[in-house]
Amino acid sequence: MTEATPLAGQTWQELLARRSFIELDALGRAAALLDPGTLRVLSGPFDRLESPWLEPQGITPQADDGTVIARGAVDGKPVVIAAIEQGFLGGGTGEVSGAKISQALLLAAADSRAGTPTAAVILFETGGVRLQEANLGLNAVAEICSALLDLRPHAPVIGVVAGTVGSFGGMSIAAGLCTRLIVTPQARIGLNGPAVIEQEGGIDEFDSRDHILIWAIDGGEQRHAIGLADDLVPDDADRLRTAVIDAVNAGVPRAGHHRSERLDVLASRLAVLNPADAPTPRDLRTLWGASREPAPAPATAPVAALDPPATRGRTWLAALSGTATVQPVIPSVLSATTADARYLAVVPDPDNRFYRAREGQVGVTESLALAQAVHDIVHGDRHAQHKRAVIAIVDLPSQAYGRYEEMAGLHQAMAAATDAYHRARVAGHPIVAVVVGTALSGGFLTHGLQANQILALDAPGVEIHAMHKEAAAKITLRSVAELDELAKTIVPMSYRVEDWAKLGFCDGLLTVADADNPTPDDVASVAAAVTAAIQRARRGPFDLSNRLESDAAVTGRRASRAVRDLLARQWEGAD
Repeated sequence: MTEATPLAGQTWQELLARRSFIELDALGRAAALLDPGTLRVLSGPFDRLESPWLEPQGITPQADDGTVIARGAVDGKPVVIAAIEQGFLGGGTGEVSGAKISQALLLAAADSRAGTPTAAVILFETGGVRLQEANLGLNAVAEICSALLDLRPHAPVIGVVAGTVGSFGGMSIAAGLCTRLIVTPQARIGLNGPAVIEQEGGIDEFDSRDHILIWAIDGGEQRHAIGLADDLVPDDADRLRTAVIDAVNAGVPRAGHHRSERLDVLASRLAVLNPADAPTPRDLRTLWGASREPAPAPATAPVAALDPPATRGRTWLAALSGTATVQPVIPSVLSATTADARYLAVVPDPDNRFYRAREGQVGVTESLALAQAVHDIVHGDRHAQHKRAVIAIVDLPSQAYGRYEEMAGLHQAMAAATDAYHRARVAGHPIVAVVVGTALSGGFLTHGLQANQILALDAPGVEIHAMHKEAAAKITLRSVAELDELAKTIVPMSYRVEDWAKLGFCDGLLTVADADNPTPDDVASVAAAVTAAIQRARRGPFDLSNRLESDAAVTGRRASRAVRDLLARQWEGAD
């Protein structure tokens, strides 16, 4: 055993006497971290706020929907813990469990702003969005990320990834936003699970049976060695509690020092990573190291793609930005800036060096370019009373499903873009997303779901969902035909944009004559809807609470509203 291992310094007697954190359930993990006698469970199993979407699918719901919210103290300081139960549907985030986490973070933020700093600890054991509640789970993750960022300037948000599920999917973006991230050697963190990458890219891209490869890329030791996690701690409840105490007592770092804010570090790291050279995961330890300082190699200048393919994203960005010049931030991210707004779209780049992002997927370089473009407008308007809008034109097939994207920490790059959009929104920049094509999975989380207002074309080819059908079928152990049949009655599972609008996320479902080749009347009507959305966004709110207030949300998100009301009553022990 070398000094580099996290178990160095422990005797065999100490190893045998340790209490495994991984073997505890969600409640046991929360109790292990809190000061003895301080734990109080909110919205617990006896409140019976369970998912309304599972029983119709033949799935037995869980009374607390697989997530424990516990208030208490850590080293005498107020803390709220959100512990995800890995044993229930793979820790997937659904409507109720997601609402519990985001509301707990929002309540902690309110207390912190009122003078009682309340840290949060999120125990990530999740495969990401619960596909049985697809679009509700996808939005829940966006709301968790927003609430986490609302709390983070006022009190630390600490993530713990222990095992055995790890942290995957959209929730790994939330892990990338944490003030401090604690992992064990058994932990895994990634945007895409190995089986999903294999489904989308083939076994040569990622062999999901190769456990050595999985831990070499996603494992806790690797994530810590390349600076994507802060503390590597053995599977020992007492030592993990010590690490959490240290993180709580460390408080909030200076503005600009969170990992998701360090665009300079991300840019310099990506500049030295070339998939054509076939680097191994261990190569990143030499190329990057664990430091949060920029790597020494300079970024290369972007090169325009030759003969770029026509897409709805490219078409609508040019149409809505009028006479503004369309310029590449990088070849796969286009920008057009007017006096009142910046328009952004992700488009295909056949020459993308990350070959799994050549068809318009959101990958590591696209996430960085979006973050930089949004940061630029926030910085440029920092002294302006009238903040320009940011218009996200959304036409993307999903995130990139690739080995090299996962090696580089796609979840962390997406966290940087999510952070940037949130920062712009709370600074007073109206953020409006216009869905003109497909808006799937982590791509939509990164580019669209942090918007104040979301508009969508009611047209063929417009789809919003948490995952491609084939991959969703594999993960849920169903056929595509069975998923299509379920979607007729389980609204959040539907790929139809009109069904998505029934859930309360849509601020305008827009009819056009031709989504691929818009007429002047199409452009004028959509532009008018964008202008109206900007005006609504300027009136507030600057968070995402409006998604619970629409007439559609009253029906489509009844469970979300009930969770938030219950937690608000129980927060101070009033219920």
